[in-house]
Amino acid sequence: MSKYLAKIIAMDKEGLQMISACSSGAKVKIADIKYLSANKVFLLSIERTLVETGQDHKKINSICRFDFVDKVRSKNINQSKKDLVLELIGIEYLKNKDDYEINLIFNNNSHIVLSAETIEARLEDQNEIK
Repeated sequence: MSKYLAKIIAMDKEGLQMISACSSGAKVKIADIKYLSANKVFLLSIERTLVETGQDHKKINSICRFDFVDKVRSKNINQSKKDLVLELIGIEYLKNKDDYEINLIFNNNSHIVLSAETIEARLEDQNEIK
C-alpha cells in the first residue's frame, strides 16, 4: 500500500483556497505555532484529516508554511497556554495596498493575521498518525 503524502504549494488565491480546504478542521497546538522573523517564515504544525482522498478516518501530521511574512498578529490566543489545542476553520486573505493579509481563522473567534509581501504558502504532509 503506497502512502499518499500531499505537498501543495500556493502562489495565488486558488492555491490558498486548496490549502484552506485540506486543512479545515485541523487541530493545532499553541506550542506548534512558530514565527521565524529573521527568515520571514511562519510555521504551523497541524493534525489534519485526509479529506482530499476521501479517507476521512485517516489523520496525518502536516506542516503549513508561509513565506515572506513581515508581521504576525494574533487575536484571542493565549500564547502562554502551550498545550491548548485550536481548530483551524479556514484561511482567507485580503490584498492591502502593496501586501497581503493572510487570515488564519480558528474556533473560539481566534485568528492569526500574517502580513506578507506575496502569497507563498505550502502544505506538506509529514507522516500518518496511527
